[in-house]
This record gives sequence, structure tokens and C-alpha cells, in this order.
Amino acid sequence: MNKIFEEVKIGPVTLRNRTIRSAAFESMCPGHVVSQELYDYHTSVARGGIGMTTVAYAAVTESGLSFDRQLVMTPEVVPGLKWLVDGVHAEGAKASIQLGHCGNMSHKEICGCTPVGACDGFNLYSPTIVRGLRADELPELARKFGDAVRLAREAGFDCVEIHCGHGYLIDQFLNTYFNHRKDEYGGSLENRMRFMTMCVEESVKAAREEGQRQLAVLCKMNMRDGLKNPGTTFEESIEIARRLQQLGVDGIVLSGGLVSASPMYILRGEMPLKTMTHYMPMSKWWLKAGVRMVGRWMVPTVNYTETYFLDDALKFREALPTMPFIYVGGLVCGDKINEVLNHGFVAVQMARSVLREPDFVNKLREDEHYRSQCRHSNYCIGRMYTVDMKCHQCMNGEAMPAYLQKEIDRIEKEQNPAK
Repeated sequence: MNKIFEEVKIGPVTLRNRTIRSAAFESMCPGHVVSQELYDYHTSVARGGIGMTTVAYAAVTESGLSFDRQLVMTPEVVPGLKWLVDGVHAEGAKASIQLGHCGNMSHKEICGCTPVGACDGFNLYSPTIVRGLRADELPELARKFGDAVRLAREAGFDCVEIHCGHGYLIDQFLNTYFNHRKDEYGGSLENRMRFMTMCVEESVKAAREEGQRQLAVLCKMNMRDGLKNPGTTFEESIEIARRLQQLGVDGIVLSGGLVSASPMYILRGEMPLKTMTHYMPMSKWWLKAGVRMVGRWMVPTVNYTETYFLDDALKFREALPTMPFIYVGGLVCGDKINEVLNHGFVAVQMARSVLREPDFVNKLREDEHYRSQCRHSNYCIGRMYTVDMKCHQCMNGEAMPAYLQKEIDRIEKEQNPAK
């Protein structure tokens, strides 16, 4: 059955169809505020037929910024966000925003303080010293999630997505790869879930305040972290999902991988390192040199296949049959989207398909077997951290150096995407 264009209700929000633009960082917010570029991109995706588009990533506080082109949730950004949301609504789509804190994945130059995490340590990827959060700091930090949800409501969003995965702060407490604490926030899974529980409770409470327009609350979480010796086991991840269900979230987005240790487990394919270093500023010459020397070791390739998270996601679907799960990962054609929806997932999320073709969903309406023209080169990821997220096939006159084109052509040939 073709379920893509069925209306679907997620918590208090009804989407015109079962497609969601996933929360993939756009790098389109210089100065931590909404730009014309961000507005144009999300309104184009809304015009292209998506059910809901997700703005990503918005830090709940300045200490949660991981890049200097990210949003931070302050009252000052609300007018710009409202402008964006109104534009999305005018095209018939709903609007969501991903809220999170990156924890140790930052640098003092970006977040304005010594980066914080579940434990003291050193982040090789920044590189920087990291300070472990004290137990008495955690309730206030959790309240920042609730404050961010209130700002999202003020801006007119229909939904918020709380980031509990990918090795960001909440996941740094969940995962023993990061969490070596000896207090009530470390050790057992029950202890490791305490901070997540606090953040999600504050978010749900803020989204459902009496007398206020209610928002849907989604959480993105990991099924696996993509390591040979996992810090969070698969069985523990199912228990984390069970806790989120008990906390009353309206849906769970099932993902995997750690940005700092297994990034291509999240994205799949090869990271185009020449592309990545090309767009780094010359002032980061030492980082350019480091990536060129050891980048392939630090960011190993993980082969891309369509619906690469589906086998694990189906086990979650079986373990928690009444939980509204949202599938993300390797969706580029109508046939696979329908296959996933027919397995009982409430909706699907996509990013690269609608980056390459903002009107991808409208094309699916015209041809239910349509396949995205995304070629899985990850050029968009390579340039995202320092410029913006843009497909190399949609450069709008921007010239690409020949040596980068050669790299992208090689990767696309090796990926050999299904036809």
C-alpha cells in the first residue's frame, strides 16, 4: 500500500503526509540567528511537499553550541524563527526544531566557556579540555530544555525534537564510552538515564502547559553507537526507549552512531576529506594538516546501503509495539519509504534526498517509484561544518575545483547506489 500521502497525527499535530525533513545541521545561521538562506531552504522543502520540516540544530544554551553557524535559543532569535515558521506554514507544511546541547563537542572559541560534559576529559576533535558537570548544575541545565521549548512555542513551531543521541550531552550521560561518573548519574543504566529523564520531563512539561498551545515532543536516540565495544548496548537502548515512552513523548526517531567516534555510522559512505579540508579557513592550517594525515583513520568509511537502520529499528518496533517510532536512514525512493511505513512506522525522516531535490516529495506524488538524484558522495557533509550544507549538484554557479570534483566522482562510483 502507498502510505506516504496519508495524513498522520503525532501527538497534538496532524501532518499532511508521513514525510519529515530530518534534523540535519544546515550551517546556515551565522551569528546564531536565522538567515535568509535558512528561510529559503526550509520554505523550499515545504513547497516541495514535505509533511514537516525540522530546523537543526538549536542549542538550548550558549554552552551547547558546537559550531559558530548554529542557532542558540534566546528571546532574540524568536522573531527570525517566527518569520521562518510562518513561511513554512504558508506552504502547507508543519515546522519542527531540534533542541540539544552538544556537551564536550565544542570549543571555548565557540561556546564561550570551557566545554562541559558528563566527565572531565580531552576532546581530540576540537581539540580542547572538557570539564565534567557537577551534579548541582544538572537541574538548571535540564530547565534550559524547557525554556527552549517555550521559545519554540512562542515562535510558532508545531513540534520540538530533543536530541538524546549521537554522542551529544544527553547521550554522554547515557553512554559509558563517555560516562565514568561515580555518583548518582553514573554506573547503572538507571543512574545514567537520570539526566535524560530530567531534560525530557522539563521539555514535555513545557510543551503541555495548561492554557498554552501544545507542541508535539519527539526525541532522537541511538539504537547502537557504532563501536566494536559499545558504551550503550542494544538491550540498554531499548530500555532507554521504554523510559522515553513512560515520560510521555509523542514519538521517537531511531538513529545511531557517535559524532566524535563513529560519524559515518550515522551518515554512511565515505567522508570526502579533500572537500572537508578545502573549505576550512586558512587560520585552521593545523586542523587541515591533521585531517589530511589521519582523517581516514579517525573517520573510517562505513558502506552505504538503503534503509541501513531498518533491521535494528524493526526490533524496537517489536519490543515497544505501541510507541510511535519514526524511521530515518537511507531513504531515497518511494518503494523503500512505503516498505518502511508498511512495517508500522508512523513517519519517515529524510535529509539528503530533500537537500538534492527540495521537491522530492512532490515528485513521489507524481511517481510513487521515484528515486532521488542524490549520489551519496557526502559532499554536503564535507562542506557543512565550515560553509553550509549544499549538494554539489546544486551549486548555483559556484565553481568547484577540479580536484574536488575528481574526489566526488570517485566516491560516487565506489558507492554504486542502487538504481
